[in-house]
Amino acid sequence: MTSSQAMTFQEAIRVCFNKYADFTGTASREEYWWFFLFLVLGSLLAIALNTGLAMAFSLATILPSLAAATRRLHDTGRSGWWLLISLVPLLGSIVLLVLLAQEGTSAARAEG
Repeated sequence: MTSSQAMTFQEAIRVCFNKYADFTGTASREEYWWFFLFLVLGSLLAIALNTGLAMAFSLATILPSLAAATRRLHDTGRSGWWLLISLVPLLGSIVLLVLLAQEGTSAARAEG
C-alpha cells in the first residue's frame, strides 16, 4: 500500500486479524487506529449485550491488539517492548498514546 492509498476500516480489521500474532514488520497509523476503533466499538457492544461476551471478545482480541501495537511502534522506529511503559500508572499510558500517534519513519517502513 502506498502512502497515497488510504486503508479502510474493513481492510484494517482484515489485516490485523490476518496478522493475528505477527509481531514483525510495521503497521501504519491508519491500520492501527482503525483497528483500535474496532476494538473499542466491539467491546462496547459486547458489554451492552453480555459481560461474558465482553470477556470472550477481550480474550479473542488481546493478541492481535498487542501485535498491531508492536508493529505500530516498529513503524515509529521503536521496539515493541515500549508497550510495557503502559504499566507505569497514568503517565505510561499517556506516553504510549503519544508514541502510537506519531508519524512513521521511512527507515522503519523500508525494513518492514
